Amino acid sequence: MQIRSFGTRLALVATMVLPLVSCQYVDQLKAIKVIQDAHTQYQRADYEGAAALYEEVLANDPDLQDAYFYLANSYDNLFRPALRGEAENDRLLELAIDNYISSVDIQTNPAMRTLSMQYLVAAYGPDKANDPASSEPVLQQMIQMDPSNPDNYFALAKLYEDSGLYDEAEQVFLQVLDLRADDPAVYLQLAGFYNRSEQFEKTIEALRQRSAIEPDNPEAFYTIATYYWEKAFRDFRLNDEEEETYVMLGLTEVDKALDLNTDYIDALVYKNILMRMQANLTEDLDQQEQLIAEADTLRDRAEELQKLRTSGAS
Repeated sequence: MQIRSFGTRLALVATMVLPLVSCQYVDQLKAIKVIQDAHTQYQRADYEGAAALYEEVLANDPDLQDAYFYLANSYDNLFRPALRGEAENDRLLELAIDNYISSVDIQTNPAMRTLSMQYLVAAYGPDKANDPASSEPVLQQMIQMDPSNPDNYFALAKLYEDSGLYDEAEQVFLQVLDLRADDPAVYLQLAGFYNRSEQFEKTIEALRQRSAIEPDNPEAFYTIATYYWEKAFRDFRLNDEEEETYVMLGLTEVDKALDLNTDYIDALVYKNILMRMQANLTEDLDQQEQLIAEADTLRDRAEELQKLRTSGAS
C-alpha cells in the first residue's frame, strides 16, 4: 500500500511539474524567436520597436543575457540630451542605465560585460546623466578586470579631471606610466593633461620622455616644437625675453624633426612660423630681413611639397 501511495504522489507531482516545464520551454522558444525580430529592428535603427521586442524577450526568458544590453542601448539611443529635464525623455535614460546594470550583473561573456560597462560609464557621462560618482566604481571595476588596458585608466583620469580632482587624475596617469613606460601614447596623454591643467614644464617633460623612447620619430620632436609655439604665441603673460626663449626652444626641436625628415611638411610650416616670430622679436633690421627671407623659403618649400603630395594622390 505504501508503494502505491508513493507512486500515486510521484505521479501527482509529475502531473503538476510537467506543464510548468513545458510552459517554460515554450516561453524560451518564443523568446528566441522574438529576439531575432528585435535584432532586425535594432539593426534598422528602429529603437522604439526594438525596445518593445526586447522587453517581450526578457518577459519570456530573463536568462537571455545579450537582450539586456540591446534593450539598454535601444533606450539609450531613444534618449535625447537636448531634451534632458523632460520626464518622459529622462525615463528613457533611467531605463537604459537600469538595463546596462542588469547586463553587467548577469552577463557571463567577458566581451559583452565589458561593452555593457563602457556604455554604462557613457550613460553616466556629462552629456547624459552627469553622474560622475556612479561612473567611478564602474571604471575601478573595469581596471580590476583588465589591469593592463590603459584606456580604462585614461577614462578614470578624465573623470577625475572633469571633476576638478587634478591630483587624483595625475596619480592615475602615473599608474599607467608604471605599467606602460615604453608606450609613447601614455606620455602624450600625460602631456595633454598637464597642458590642460597649465603645468607647462611638466608638459614638456612628458613630451621629452616620449621623444627619448622614439628618437627616430620626427613627429615626437615636432610635437614639442608645437607646444613651445603655443606657449610663446598664446601666453600673454610672457615678456619679450621669455617669449623669445620659447621661440628658440621651439626652433631647436623643429630642427631635430627636420634632421630626421627634411621633407616633413608640418615641421617646415612651424619652422616658418617660429622664424617669423623670432624676426618680430629682434630689433636688428638686417637680421629681421634675413629671418623673414628664410621663413619665406621654408613656406615655399612646404607649399611645393604639398602640391606634389596632392598631385600624387590624385
